[in-house]
Amino acid sequence: MRFSQYPINTTKETPAEAEVLSHQLMLRAGLIRRVAAGIYSWLPLGLRVVRKVEQIIREEMNRAGALEILMPAVQPGELWQESGRWSEYGPELLRFKDRHERDFVIGPTHEEVVTDIARRELRSYRQLPVNFYQIQTKFRDEVRPRFGVMRGREFIMKDAYSFHADEASMAAGYAAMRAAYARMFTRMQLNFRSVQADSGAIGGSSSEEFQVLADSGEDAIAVSDGDTYASNIELAAAMPPNQPRPAPTQPLEEVATPRMKTIAEVSEFLKVPREQCQKLLLVDGSDGGVVALVLRGDHELNALKAQKLPGVANPLRMASAAAIRAATGSEPGFLGPVGLKCPLYADHAALHMADFVCGANAPDLHLRGVNWGRDLPEPRAADLRNVVDGDPSPSGRGQLRIVRGIEVGHIFQLGRKYSQAMNATVLDESGQPVTMLMGCYGIGVTRIVAASIEQNHDERGIIWPAPLAPFHVVLIPLNLQKSPQVRAAADALYAELVAAGIEVLYDDRDARPGVKFADAELLGIPHRLVLGERGLEAGSCEYRHRRATDNTDVPLASVTAYIAQQLAG
Repeated sequence: MRFSQYPINTTKETPAEAEVLSHQLMLRAGLIRRVAAGIYSWLPLGLRVVRKVEQIIREEMNRAGALEILMPAVQPGELWQESGRWSEYGPELLRFKDRHERDFVIGPTHEEVVTDIARRELRSYRQLPVNFYQIQTKFRDEVRPRFGVMRGREFIMKDAYSFHADEASMAAGYAAMRAAYARMFTRMQLNFRSVQADSGAIGGSSSEEFQVLADSGEDAIAVSDGDTYASNIELAAAMPPNQPRPAPTQPLEEVATPRMKTIAEVSEFLKVPREQCQKLLLVDGSDGGVVALVLRGDHELNALKAQKLPGVANPLRMASAAAIRAATGSEPGFLGPVGLKCPLYADHAALHMADFVCGANAPDLHLRGVNWGRDLPEPRAADLRNVVDGDPSPSGRGQLRIVRGIEVGHIFQLGRKYSQAMNATVLDESGQPVTMLMGCYGIGVTRIVAASIEQNHDERGIIWPAPLAPFHVVLIPLNLQKSPQVRAAADALYAELVAAGIEVLYDDRDARPGVKFADAELLGIPHRLVLGERGLEAGSCEYRHRRATDNTDVPLASVTAYIAQQLAG
């Protein structure tokens, strides 16, 4: 492709609308343009990258035995009402009525549609297992779209759905998709981890996320430094201390803490570390009362863990001010476990504390030297907190590190969540109807493009991994418009490279060398060839990899073979 025929407008300035680096570079390099909040057009260069991602996905899905289909973006609301998600999904589901006042949605996902296909087309257990997949546009009406295509409202997604006769088949299909995903992201040269995850609005039992590791990632991930353990921080177990709780050494004492409501304020005022303080949170109980949760002062409550406790309302809701006053006689900021009459759970780390500081359930007062068993009954122990750096790994090997990740894939064992609600059955060996089991497997195609940039860039621009690069080589001739010799040599080299199956962006623009070099680095094409009069006199061409700092002179007669070798390596 000749650059002069490519409508690419690159810019030096960082767009004001761009919040993260990938968004900035995608706009500056002319990959995308904003149409509305969270909605983008993909321009020719950006779309070439998207197609590279899609090709790898297709190859691995086909290799795994999945069958490609294409389902409609617009879905009848009655399917969502049948599955129960019409009322469950929330405002991210874009609903509308057609001219006949019938309900429709723009699909954020396709469980309902594919289950409808399965119940119509699959009759016998002999047709199972089967895996249908598509690569298609989705729409989720995000309340706050941000980070460019990373958290957009409209996006391209690969979603796959498998159907099975029994649990063993579903587990095998899930494992096959996990392996296929690992191959895909490895081929894309992404640094990723597979992590345990929550199933969220999709539902089902077990699920895993595939996270591209990047400092700008939205998700916190706990990874072990001793093995391959990785988990979304919401699901990572905080292990109980393996040492016995220290014995009390201080008497119980009430201390005045005027207007000291936060752990930071109390810690500084009393000259005790935050980890020696406790915080008590009151949440709604499932029976209409309240439940108390106690954590160490430097730890954060994990809502997902807390709402799964017996007696706690799900989803988790903090108790109202009136309920707090009724249960404690105090206001938030001075709450503590001593004397409470409501159900109480203490996190393992909080239960391991001795001589701790907590609220006194009275305004402007705290207690110091508090001890479980002596000053208040032993509570029910629970894992209530987010893990932190240095916690022991739940795998039993190594310690946890908290890193950031960008979710690019998610796989689920759905079980019968949709097939049972929508009566998707097949006949078993004895001719009896059985409800099919399902798996669900998603990949954010357009998100992968942004995630790759977040992981591969420098101060000058994008550095594409070779499998995703829009072109293999950028060819930059110097003084092209004034030198017939350079033009002839560059045209000949361009034709030779293209004939060899090498994708080339030929920068034949009438522009200064500095502009061409800056654009080549911004666009991030892996291999650069520079051809000028001086090189022609020496019979050579100048080569540099995008990650390198030095040039290599390559004999002009062997440039194509040299580039082919670089691409193969």
